[in-house]
Amino acid sequence: MNAIVALCHFCELHGPRTLFCTEVLHSPLPQGAGSGDLSGQNEQAEEEEGGIQMSSRIRSHSPAEGASADSSSPGPKKSDMCEASGCRSLAGGHPGYVSHDKETSIKYVSHQHPNHPQLFSIVRQACVRSLSCEVCPGREGPIFFGDEQHGFVFSHTFFIKDSLARGFQRWYSIITIMMDRIYLINSWPFLLGKIRGIIDELQGKALKVFEAEQYGCPQRAQRMNTAFTPFLHQRNGNAARSLTSLTNDENLWACLHTSFAWLLKACGSRLTEKLLEGAPTEDTLVQMEKLADLKEESEGWDGSEEEEKPSSQPDVVEGQELSKCSPETSLMPDCNSWNVAHRRLSVFRSLRHMRQVLGASAFRMLAWHVLMGNQVIWKARDMDLVQSAFDVLRTMLPIGCVRIIPYSDQYEEAYRCNFLGLSPHVQIPPHILSSEFAVLVEVRAATRSSLYPTLFEDEQSLNKYEFVVTSGSPVAADRVGPTILNKIEAALTNQNLSVDVVDQCLVCLKEEWMNKVKVLFKFTKVDSRPKEDTQKLLSILGAAEEDNVKLLKFWMTGLSKTYKSHLMSTVRSPTSSESRN
Repeated sequence: MNAIVALCHFCELHGPRTLFCTEVLHSPLPQGAGSGDLSGQNEQAEEEEGGIQMSSRIRSHSPAEGASADSSSPGPKKSDMCEASGCRSLAGGHPGYVSHDKETSIKYVSHQHPNHPQLFSIVRQACVRSLSCEVCPGREGPIFFGDEQHGFVFSHTFFIKDSLARGFQRWYSIITIMMDRIYLINSWPFLLGKIRGIIDELQGKALKVFEAEQYGCPQRAQRMNTAFTPFLHQRNGNAARSLTSLTNDENLWACLHTSFAWLLKACGSRLTEKLLEGAPTEDTLVQMEKLADLKEESEGWDGSEEEEKPSSQPDVVEGQELSKCSPETSLMPDCNSWNVAHRRLSVFRSLRHMRQVLGASAFRMLAWHVLMGNQVIWKARDMDLVQSAFDVLRTMLPIGCVRIIPYSDQYEEAYRCNFLGLSPHVQIPPHILSSEFAVLVEVRAATRSSLYPTLFEDEQSLNKYEFVVTSGSPVAADRVGPTILNKIEAALTNQNLSVDVVDQCLVCLKEEWMNKVKVLFKFTKVDSRPKEDTQKLLSILGAAEEDNVKLLKFWMTGLSKTYKSHLMSTVRSPTSSESRN
């Protein structure tokens, strides 16, 4: 979290002062902030907690060095500091405290003041406001203030017992400063609880010291006996006692650094920001609808219905496949892990991998049928191979257009699935084999040891198979085909593009053509325009070719119910308003 946590004190001589602050650094440490050149110096404390390594290093300075350091610091001058360290936390030669977050490579640095002049000004202003005008009733408790220019502040003021102070207590505050107002407001409950815990610990330590001092030398009676003595003179220079003296804790600043560093890390980890650019995609809407349907089915599921369901009828997996496992398999990690890993070698890794295995012409025929919505049938013994083929091919289609039966012992009609896996002995009806709306991929045992050159290290395992792609309507080599298919092949043949980049190209291409589908749906189904206007629209969209029109009509079936209902509601609303008028 890009924020600063600071402990502030109201000095009776100098007003509000910053005692101690912790900031987050994503860049190299500033000069004199516990950098690498201090590794040979004496280490006062070093510990590891919650993935953060805390280290406090002290370097001895000569008086000249200490004076030069103070003169270059953006903090207040020495004349503005109390002689008894009431306005000072760390000694002049102390380099500060540094914590290294091993997970994120972020450093948490603690000083009395931020080294950057602009940050010093922001913290200084927040300190003054937290101990003067921006206080809650009773002068003790949390409050929020700030603006866009100077940042937003969560401030918690509190009192610390001091037997030598006016009213026997001193005024402090812990402030959290950041520029993100929404994030800071959302972190209010978390910050309030954790900072309240730090305050309770400080007040508890100070109370013990206060009670011990009052027991040994009661100050209230002594002040009543010297009521006419000037108060400042009576205190004899003890008006500004340090917080370490008030709590009797020499390691106070190291403990505060640990608490502030943990607070910044934990507060930054509990909330994450996600940037949503534009409306959700159609695939996202379809996934949400299918998850909602699955939830309704699971809530209304009756065990008696399971007995009535025919066991021979396979389940159709629509859109994103949801893996199912029995309780035994979920409790046992993997009994046959070696066999599973060995079987998974014989799978397709990507579209580029499949194109290399099948060959350019066979892959183009298969991809054409996939994009047109025709039924794709795979016959093989290896179920993992068939499943991997479907996982790869489905990336070319919107989720709403995908209906898969991964493996079956009987042929299923095309209206039930457009991806069908069959065992080798299953008989396919003759009219399907000769149909132009289906493509068959038969996986047979290879007659030669190597049928194609290998690109992947594990591709040798697929050399034992021979893939035969047949269809009643083979795609001619000189056929133009849909525009998206040509772009997909161009991306696959471009070896300068990695597999991940090709995947992103597919996402962009699908979204581009789904936008065209939305326009066509609105134009034809909702507005009911004539065919002449539809042809003009297809020309404008660059989809006037026959294959492009077929693709758009098939992809129209993958539109989400949310989008369709939204269009229908926008069409009905003007009509209803006119009828009321």
